[in-house]
Amino acid sequence: MTTLRTRALACSALGVTAALLLAACGGSSSTGSTGTAASDRAVSVVAAFYPLEYAARAVGGDAVDVVSLTPPGVEPHDLELSAQQVAQIAEADLVLYVPGFQPAVDEAVQQQAADRAVDVTAGLTLLAGEEHADDTHDHGAGDPHVWLDPANMAVIGTAISDRLAGLSPTAADAIGTRASDFATRMTDLDAEFTAGLADCAVRDLVVSHEAFGYLADAYGFTQVGISGLSPEAEPSPARLKEVADLVSANGVSTIYYETLVDPKVAQTVADETGAATAVLDPLEGLAPDASGDYLSVMRTNLATLQAGQSCT
Repeated sequence: MTTLRTRALACSALGVTAALLLAACGGSSSTGSTGTAASDRAVSVVAAFYPLEYAARAVGGDAVDVVSLTPPGVEPHDLELSAQQVAQIAEADLVLYVPGFQPAVDEAVQQQAADRAVDVTAGLTLLAGEEHADDTHDHGAGDPHVWLDPANMAVIGTAISDRLAGLSPTAADAIGTRASDFATRMTDLDAEFTAGLADCAVRDLVVSHEAFGYLADAYGFTQVGISGLSPEAEPSPARLKEVADLVSANGVSTIYYETLVDPKVAQTVADETGAATAVLDPLEGLAPDASGDYLSVMRTNLATLQAGQSCT
């Protein structure tokens, strides 16, 4: 796992260099309908939800004009698109999305922007989501929550920079520099998590829904979801008992719930077992009054995990 993660972070830096070389060989640009944005204006980018918006802004800087389809405070899994948002997808130079995460976005991309969309998971190894009888949502090829591993975010940043450098050749140098800086920030964040979670007494990560598989896999935890990959799925009484028994048997002291999801499921298990509850943010979107960004929320998550998993 360490080798694969190191390789992913290293490859993201190599991808930045490749993007600059491709841009240098390209000709002049025209419009989004031909896959190349006008050189005298910002590239219009539509991001499906917050982590992709964050990465696009960080890598693109003033070379991009970024719109997110998922407003702050909205749970993104079941996003319904307005006619205006469908038009934004149709008119964008670049659309960033995760297949299987937001069905309405998948449909709009296929119909309106198949040649201008980037599946940001294309360069990643996806985890299989655990099957639950109460989860009827189709998540496609695997667990879509890739952004909770900083190594994956570094690869996503490179994928975005590759496309942006071709769409805006005059800004390719600046895009490459920002992409390199972005990859460095993700590498540093990964190192903070690795060091901060190396010595934890509790390795079962009990969460309200299975959004944390990549984080758990990267830092040596076993994710135990009360619900499956869909936060709106109601767990069965049998599942609630199964998780409660595991919590009691394995000395789990904290059950995690999320910022944009009703905490009642987590609270039910906590009440049954005497465990505490705490917020662990899946970063699917920011709260309406949030003042931080991806990095600050992830560092808050780290502190929450250190306390809840009895780390030293």
